[in-house]
Amino acid sequence: MTVLIIGGSGFLGAELVRQAVSAGRHPVATYHSRPGDYDGAAWHHLDLRDPLHLEEVLTTVAPDAVINVTSGGADWTITAEGGIRLALTAAERGIRLVHVSSDAVFSGREDLYDETFLPDPVTPYGAAKAAAETAVRLLSAGAVVVRTSLIIGDGRSEHERLVHALAAGTRDGALFTDDVRCPVHVGDLAAALWELTLSDAVGVFHLAGPDAVTRHELGTLIAQRDGLDASLLPTGRRADSGLPGGLCVRLDSRVTQKRLATRLRGAREFLRRQNPDR
Repeated sequence: MTVLIIGGSGFLGAELVRQAVSAGRHPVATYHSRPGDYDGAAWHHLDLRDPLHLEEVLTTVAPDAVINVTSGGADWTITAEGGIRLALTAAERGIRLVHVSSDAVFSGREDLYDETFLPDPVTPYGAAKAAAETAVRLLSAGAVVVRTSLIIGDGRSEHERLVHALAAGTRDGALFTDDVRCPVHVGDLAAALWELTLSDAVGVFHLAGPDAVTRHELGTLIAQRDGLDASLLPTGRRADSGLPGGLCVRLDSRVTQKRLATRLRGAREFLRRQNPDR
């Protein structure tokens, strides 16, 4: 089975490539700026804003399945239009599509969001993600849409780098005490995505950790794991910042978890500091 990872040089994409190579598979992945570091993958340059470029890559690779983990942020032409273009092209070619979306598609007005909730975004990024996932669901009955939350991973994520910079005083900012999410470990997320891709699953799935924590709680856990002084981390309230976005967006992944062999760990577990004497 040939699987094309779109966005393979990014944080999550690189973990998908790493796991595939480790399992003896030969993944094909795309990049926008520069290819990833894994020799076991075949790399193709791709700009999702270019319809002909997408057609060329899909014709060359001829994948059975595509996992879209590209990250265009709030850039509508990449995140929304690029995702929609991919969904349409995959449907026309009969390619299985696994599309990774975000908890940013929700406003935070509900206490808990399970897989049945429809998007109600309040930010440009959330709107772009919602447009793309809606297109995927409407264009291909056999596709998978995955919503996830903050992705953490052994010091390499943007959230972990931010905590180190704030503790060192090399970056301005604050960790909000009223902004709640359900972080997931990149290794767990990638393993679950491979499991869904290689199965006959269809529909909407939530892949987030079971622990709902504030961004400051998350920063404290990261600091404690890495031996940093958590008291150095500046705090603030998102409600006072003027920044858009839901305050408390908790993804309920319990239904999805029952269908998976991969266990999604909570932040309090995967960020637990290991005993150095063991």
